[in-house]
Amino acid sequence: MKLILLTLFTAMILNATSIYDFKVDGLTGGKINFADFKGKKVLIVNTASKCGNTPQYEELEELYEKYKDKLVIVGFPANNFLWQEPGSNDEIAAFCKKNYGVTFPMAAKISVKGKETAPIYKYLKEQAEKKGLENPVTWNFGKFLINEKGELIATFSPKTQPMSNDILKYLN
Repeated sequence: MKLILLTLFTAMILNATSIYDFKVDGLTGGKINFADFKGKKVLIVNTASKCGNTPQYEELEELYEKYKDKLVIVGFPANNFLWQEPGSNDEIAAFCKKNYGVTFPMAAKISVKGKETAPIYKYLKEQAEKKGLENPVTWNFGKFLINEKGELIATFSPKTQPMSNDILKYLN
């Protein structure tokens, strides 16, 4: 029975035709259903708590608060780059809340590269490649921007600050 369910789940992910096909585990429980974000832009960011880019959480929260009527930010903690996200989901949630007041949705910790890459990140990287966009998953805080129709429209390097004009031009 487990094999059947695993096969069905794998087939569903491999056949994903839209970001709206994905549901992921939330950092503090529950599910994040990307279909709930139809009609809004979505900024997807791989995050880490012990990275030189970690202060970007502050600007991500600022961006989310300023544009939350038309933008959803979803953080994906990952421990893929020099073990800079070693904590458990509960530890990551506490860190984000205490240090940066994060209120935007955060997914459960995943892998964003290598053999264990989460299906949503496989999908995002494939979409970037098809559109001739850079793969931003070169370090923590790489960003994918999805438009209101669920289409990938831009990627941003880990060094791109969330409140930079490079990102804001898509929101104004």
